This record gives sequence, C-alpha cells and structure tokens, in this order.
Amino acid sequence: MTLQSILGNFALILFVLMIVTGVIWFLDRFYLSKQRRAKADAALAAFDARNVKLRAEGIKLESSGRVELEANILRQPTWVEYSGSFFPVIAMVFFLRSFLYEPFKIPSSSMVPTLLVGDLILVNKFTYGIRLPIVNKKIIEVNQPQRGDVMVFKYPKDMSLDYIKRVVGVPGDKVVYQNKHLTINGKALSYAPLPDYLNEDSLSYSQQFKENLTGVEHKIAIVPQAPTINLSGVQDFPYKSNCTYNPDGFACIVPPGNYFMMGDNRDNSEDSRYWGFVPDENIVGKAFLVWMNLSNLKRIGTFFN
Repeated sequence: MTLQSILGNFALILFVLMIVTGVIWFLDRFYLSKQRRAKADAALAAFDARNVKLRAEGIKLESSGRVELEANILRQPTWVEYSGSFFPVIAMVFFLRSFLYEPFKIPSSSMVPTLLVGDLILVNKFTYGIRLPIVNKKIIEVNQPQRGDVMVFKYPKDMSLDYIKRVVGVPGDKVVYQNKHLTINGKALSYAPLPDYLNEDSLSYSQQFKENLTGVEHKIAIVPQAPTINLSGVQDFPYKSNCTYNPDGFACIVPPGNYFMMGDNRDNSEDSRYWGFVPDENIVGKAFLVWMNLSNLKRIGTFFN
C-alpha cells in the first residue's frame, strides 16, 4: 500500500487514531492512574507526617497545600488528557462511517442531472451487507444491488479512489447500448423527453430524458453530437471477452459477482463501458441523500433514485 493510498483512506486513518487513543485511554485507566494515585498517597503521607512534626514544634501551617499537592500529582499529562477526550469521539465516528452511513462529495459531473458537482451525499453502508472496515470484506449478507441503484464503489483500476455511478446491469444481465439507448436482457428501456438541461458549470445544454430502468425512473443527460462510445478510450479489464464493441455502442454480459455501472451524464462519464465491471468486493454502499451543497442550498435534503 502506497503512502498516497494510505493518506487517501480516511477509514484507515480513523482506525489508527482510534487504536492509538484507545490504548492510551486504557493504559491510563488501568495503570497510569493507579500509579499517580499511589504516588499521591505517598506524597500526602509524607506531607501529613511533616505537618505533625511542625505542629509539635509550634509551627502553624495552611491546610490548603495538601489539596493542591494531591491535585498536581493526580493531574493527567496533556497527551493522556487529550487522548482520553478524543477516543470516544473517534470511536463513534469510526463506527458510524464503517457500518451505518458515510459522507461523500461529488467531484465531477458524471451523474448530472441526478447529482451535481459539490453535492455532499450520504451513503448507506449496510444496505448491501455488513463489511469489515479497511479490508471491505463482507461478513453478513443483507441485500444485493439492484438495477437503478446509485452506488459508491472502489474504482477497480485504483482501489484508493471512490467512484459513484448507477447500477445498469447485475450478474447474468446482457447489457446493450446502441445509439444511446439501453436494452437489458432483450428489453429496450423507455425514454420520456424532458426540457433540455443547462449545465451551469459549462453553460451548455444537453438533451434530458426520463429513463425507466426496469422500474426505476431517473433523469439522464445526452449530448446528441457526441459519439455513443469512444472506442479509443476502452481499456483492458477482467472479463472483457464478455463484451463486443462497435462505433454505435457495445454489448456486455455481466459475469457472476460483478456489476455494470454507468453515469447518468451518459456522454460525460467514464464508467464500465471503458474500464469494465465492478466486483462485489469493491462495493462501498448505496447513495440516497444530498445532505449539503454549499453553493446550492436548495439541494439540501434531496433524496434521489
């Protein structure tokens, strides 16, 4: 694992911080605090013995010095105090991100018009099963991804990167994309025209349609003058022999344990058409909610298909 991938893996960083602060917390709770207590008891006993002697000699002393002495000895070192304070917070965040919900930021326009650049989304981590953090190994089966789900996954070409696309094909499906129309298992999808979509970043218009992906309706954007597929951009990938390409599109049979992903911004998305299938072990979770967009507050609270 490279330094760049480690720094890019926030879950790993959280895990290391949780272990370090947790070890310090437990060490202080069951060992260091007892040492400080024993040291304080010894110092207080010496303090009391000295006071008894001084009183016998007629010297009057202030009793507040005893309290101050005890407090100074029992005080936690700064590094222990901060570790003990941060440990429960880090542990809670690690648990929430690993097993329940994880936030992501949309960095590109590949999912326009469903998701916009700058959208901060929540991803359900348990919809597709409970996975061990860091290694992403599934330990409890729950549900399988379905056609139409918006899914976050580890990019097969670089596992340190998280991608988000829509599930178009599940294991065993035959996915055909010709002249910018999808056919799944021999059944052509329906497309209802919508008003053109204005991309505010590029100030350009795209044709917009409502696609019915075997029961899941969602919006897609099409650029009519763009090629259906850029054949020069197709890379080598596992099970590439399951696919055939031509200038007007492609046909792929999704292998077992894999998924075919496409962006809703069909002519501006690098997806399974170019780099192949997504294995089940790469799945992160199902995206479902825009919880923040600082440049477009109307997006807050948007649920999406």
